[in-house]
Amino acid sequence: MQQDLKILVVDDDPKIVSLICLYLERDGFTTVSAGDGAHVLDIFTREQPCLVVLDLMLPHVSGLELCRRLRERADVPVLMLTAKIEEEDKLAGLSLGADDYMTKPFSPRELGARVRAILRRTGILNERRPKLNLHGIEVDMDKHRVKVEGKEVYLTAFEFKLLVALMEFPGRVFSREQLLAQVYAYDEMYVVDRTIDVHIGKLRQKVELDAARPERILTIRGVGYKFREAGNEEWAG
Repeated sequence: MQQDLKILVVDDDPKIVSLICLYLERDGFTTVSAGDGAHVLDIFTREQPCLVVLDLMLPHVSGLELCRRLRERADVPVLMLTAKIEEEDKLAGLSLGADDYMTKPFSPRELGARVRAILRRTGILNERRPKLNLHGIEVDMDKHRVKVEGKEVYLTAFEFKLLVALMEFPGRVFSREQLLAQVYAYDEMYVVDRTIDVHIGKLRQKVELDAARPERILTIRGVGYKFREAGNEEWAG
């Protein structure tokens, strides 16, 4: 059991609600749900969840408006779901205080991992975090240590969070905005996307055998970055 932590899932699609609740309950969380925006605040007040999974497009009251109202009541983490891909919608959710967002369709397994990451980051979930080990890089998240080919290397706090964000989901392509959201607190989101490019360059100097020909942290041109998945031999600069 995840310390008896309760999560509120809000979506107008019963199948999505059922699937999310199933996976979160398999992870040991308790779940409650709502199918529209009309009763969310009442349910939130009654159930006192530790996190809200909130759909952007809801009947009666929009997800953005609910996020704003929730933020007025409590500092509860919010993971926003959206079928819309417009940049302004994502930025609007983040500016209102959403802690992360996922675009539909999504992997329920990844959603569970995102929930745990948010709860760890906010100090709500105190669990021993796993060690990451892939392509010669070992990351001990509890001890904040990184080894490359068996040799310990020093990373700044920003670089460490950036590396962990990529290594936790090998093969997944992150936009610069998504990586900023993983690394920065949302009251610090005044930084520009090019910040990620600068820090990726510095990180590659420390974790790549040849930073000019990266084998681990790959650039997906026009999109962002990813950590090479196990068994994938592709190269990119």
